[in-house]
Amino acid sequence: MSDTGEQYPDPNELSPAQRLEPPNTRLINAGIVTITDMETLRACVAYENANQQRLQILRRLEQRATEIRSQDD
Repeated sequence: MSDTGEQYPDPNELSPAQRLEPPNTRLINAGIVTITDMETLRACVAYENANQQRLQILRRLEQRATEIRSQDD
């Protein structure tokens, strides 16, 4: 890893818009994968429903919710 001086935001501090509106789908997937709690996930679902309403993204958020729930068990 090189030290370019570029700093990346803490994934836990990303807003729903930052998670769901990057320029490519790989970054969107990374934003979804880094969701670790249901509160953040619900905020992302609400954001997506209010803005883009992309079924593929909503399905991926649903999958992530299932993953988080299974980790809590």
